[in-house]
Amino acid sequence: MGSNLKEYLDNKVEKYNRVEFIENDPIVIPHGFSVLQDIEISGFFAAILAWGLRKTIINKCNELMQRMDNSPYDFIRNSTEQDSRQLLGFKHRTFNDTDLLYTVDFLKRHYAEHNSLESAFTLGGTMKTNLEKFHHSFFNTPYAPQRTRKHIATPERKSACKRLNMYMRWMVRHDNKGVDFGLWKTIKPKDLICPLDVHVGRTARFLGLLERTQDDWKAAMQLTQKLRFFDKNDPVKYDFALFGLSIENDFS
Repeated sequence: MGSNLKEYLDNKVEKYNRVEFIENDPIVIPHGFSVLQDIEISGFFAAILAWGLRKTIINKCNELMQRMDNSPYDFIRNSTEQDSRQLLGFKHRTFNDTDLLYTVDFLKRHYAEHNSLESAFTLGGTMKTNLEKFHHSFFNTPYAPQRTRKHIATPERKSACKRLNMYMRWMVRHDNKGVDFGLWKTIKPKDLICPLDVHVGRTARFLGLLERTQDDWKAAMQLTQKLRFFDKNDPVKYDFALFGLSIENDFS
């Protein structure tokens, strides 16, 4: 891999991995909280709803947090069936209140037995296995709605799992930039997979970092492996550069 490209991407990481960019990104939602579980829950919803225009995503996430009385952990742990009526009518794209109520049900069951959501994402060895086992545990009830499965991706269906990998980046990466949280310690930054969507994929192909034409799990793995040549301990930091370059059309 060329040293010039590494230097170029490192500069872009420095440009975009800054708190100034938080307010226009879905990560602004968990940054509104300080308690571990509130950050985990609000971040999880912000990630799985990260579909479409960022401004709309942020608005819908703010609406959801308001429906949870701006205390997502307390709402998850203590809400009654009557309280859950506050969630009825919520909708973002194809994610509706059926999907929301089941997700709340999963979180309620999980936090009844665990202090952190981290344990739900560390059931395997590799990131691929972690995400596959998370998917299985998420839907491990006889009443899991079939329609909700499309909102929780899994490598088993060859998905790039962009939103879950982005969530993992938020929770796992730790640096002194104030963007990612670095709250989870079981998974190391070197093991994360780069979140791959149409923006990152387009930039990666333009820069010669990705040959595969589909934005699927194999492509996410291929891209991450290339990025490890630039930084073997923190390859996913380049998500800032690849996404920022595409969104800002910043190829100077």
